[in-house]
Amino acid sequence: MKWLTAVLSCALVCPSLVFAQDTTAKFDEEGILAPACLQAAQPLCTNEDLDKYAADLRHWRMEHRVRMGFDDAYYHNPALQWTQSSFIQPQMMVEDRNFYDPVNHRYTVDRYLDDLEKRYGGIDSVLIWHTYPNIGIDNRNQYDMLRAMPGGLDGLRQMVADFHRRGVRVFFPVMLWDQGTRDEGKPNWQATAELMKAIGADGVNGDTLDGVPLAFRTAADAIDHPLALEPEADPAHDEMLAWNTMSWGYFNYPYLPEVSKGKWLVPAHMVNVCSRWRRDKTDNLQMAWFNGIGYESWENVWGIWNGITPRDDEALRRVATLERGLADFLVSQDWRPYSPTATYGLFASEFPGDHATLWTLVNRGQFNVDGPQLRVPFQAGMHYYDLYHGAELTPERTGADAVLSLDVEAQGYAAVLASEQPANEKIAKLMQVMKSMTAQPLSSFSHEWKFVPQQIVPIDATNKYSAAPDGMVKIPGGAFYFKVNGIEIEGDNDIGVDVQYPWEDSPRRFHSHDMQVHAFWMDEYPVTNAQFKKFIAATSYHPADDLNFLKDWKDGNYPAGWENKPVTWVSIEDARAYAKWTGKRLPHEWEWQYAAQGTNALIYPWGNEWNPSFVPQTDKSRTLRGPDDVNAHDQATTPFGVRDLIGNIWQYTDEFQDEHTRAAILRGGSYYQPQGSGWYFPQAYRNDQHGKLLLMAPSKDRSATVGFRCAADAQ
Repeated sequence: MKWLTAVLSCALVCPSLVFAQDTTAKFDEEGILAPACLQAAQPLCTNEDLDKYAADLRHWRMEHRVRMGFDDAYYHNPALQWTQSSFIQPQMMVEDRNFYDPVNHRYTVDRYLDDLEKRYGGIDSVLIWHTYPNIGIDNRNQYDMLRAMPGGLDGLRQMVADFHRRGVRVFFPVMLWDQGTRDEGKPNWQATAELMKAIGADGVNGDTLDGVPLAFRTAADAIDHPLALEPEADPAHDEMLAWNTMSWGYFNYPYLPEVSKGKWLVPAHMVNVCSRWRRDKTDNLQMAWFNGIGYESWENVWGIWNGITPRDDEALRRVATLERGLADFLVSQDWRPYSPTATYGLFASEFPGDHATLWTLVNRGQFNVDGPQLRVPFQAGMHYYDLYHGAELTPERTGADAVLSLDVEAQGYAAVLASEQPANEKIAKLMQVMKSMTAQPLSSFSHEWKFVPQQIVPIDATNKYSAAPDGMVKIPGGAFYFKVNGIEIEGDNDIGVDVQYPWEDSPRRFHSHDMQVHAFWMDEYPVTNAQFKKFIAATSYHPADDLNFLKDWKDGNYPAGWENKPVTWVSIEDARAYAKWTGKRLPHEWEWQYAAQGTNALIYPWGNEWNPSFVPQTDKSRTLRGPDDVNAHDQATTPFGVRDLIGNIWQYTDEFQDEHTRAAILRGGSYYQPQGSGWYFPQAYRNDQHGKLLLMAPSKDRSATVGFRCAADAQ
């Protein structure tokens, strides 16, 4: 039995040896590496070497699909076949200012799509992101946050219909890690399928998932609303490719392009290459074109703009135009990566079709390539086309071969078609479009990446009060070293993260500034429900966008015993309206921090050591009990006499905006801490930390844990 013990032992430590298929292919997570002969110090691959590489990959695929028990039924489902040509898909934040107009309270789908059409030729589908990074600010779950979007479900249905009118399919995300907020009362797959059907959405992106579970497929089919399932990464268990007809692709980008494993196993599977923090998109787009797959054209990354450069915009326009026009070839079961080329650095994939063959080529080098590049078996009467430049090619016959010459610019793209018939109307039209489009080389477009500057939204000064307004304490002016950092989960310290103060030349996460603070008045406590009710009674205030306005009130009144609790479920616009009525304003963030820490740079309002008895007990449940009374922890006072600054509710201060995003700076943190995931909105209890709440519209911005206090100017 020693041999059995040895085998079992090896199974634990070297499973690849025991269970590996008979293949020489090398795998790199979601990619298959290039032929070994191309990876040598002096690469020299014969056609026979490349033929063996292709044959080995084909054998591996055939056997592996047997191991997967692969059934391609969903790829033949008419309701899902559009996924095979959904090449360009951005992840779009709902807070994007091109997508929604909060002044006129309407979705602006056409404005959003027109911008993408102009810059890089438009999109095929869109992933509308409505949750992270704001989710967890209170106990609204992912479905609640969708229902909180402007207009509710009716507004969402019309918005989705507007995308469909422009030929764009619509995805929403699902977060299986969201198990710490309100319990929806039904399984995620059922809740997701029902909500997607209610608004007419086409697909679901599985956030952080390496495969959307089969239960989502079954739930959608059960209610006769098939959804395209798109995990964030290639399915870790390849059998999941049977029902995940799309996925994102995260690849490494060596000089030799990797072969997409998911695409190779199922040529009809659509992979969208994703690399959201990269500023140069060349590797991403060349990976997509070499494999005949799509691209995740993600620019608004959690409210941080990582825009596509003009050169990459133009490259994307060209690649997308070719892929849409040649989609039938790109699902070829006979696809062959690393088809022979004459020049090292120019790499080709071959996609045979009916009576025609397409080659997609990428020049990975930093120099232009011209002259003879492709050698194919000569066939009398065959027509050859340089589709990228929109020109017919004249082959040079060399023995039994036809040699094709073409120009490919440095880090550029090419497409060659060999057809038994002259170019049909579709191909002729494509060539005409590409000839015009490629008249200028990509090198003539700027490849310089630029951050987007931000502006602080001005806060109008108030009358300068010499005596204390009701409920306010005076904060004397003085020199102040303002030092604060943002608590965003992602973005590191890259330029563009967090905010840009008026004295800074760019947005960044860590801020410090010596400044002179003028004397001002600050509310001793946050504004309470009772105070806000007086405002409504005096002004009959009612916002135009009233979804979720004072959501915890009923019949125009707050719950019994809540008169002295801070008012919540108010937007920054609601807070400003109240402040204006009182002759006050919202505080600037540095004023809030100065009032909180005084002149001694205190870490907490009461000192430098955390004291849990000075703040409300944290609520870690999936329900929400409500905040404490504002005076429940009066011992937690600042040197200036300001109270209830941290740990009860977040408080609005400044607003920042750039061309694409608005955000409110929140201070103080709240009592609510959803559990089970590190992706929930983080707390900022320290005086030198702030939260950044992305703003879309009052209906969605209002929260059970966000309120405000007022400030006023002093003589």
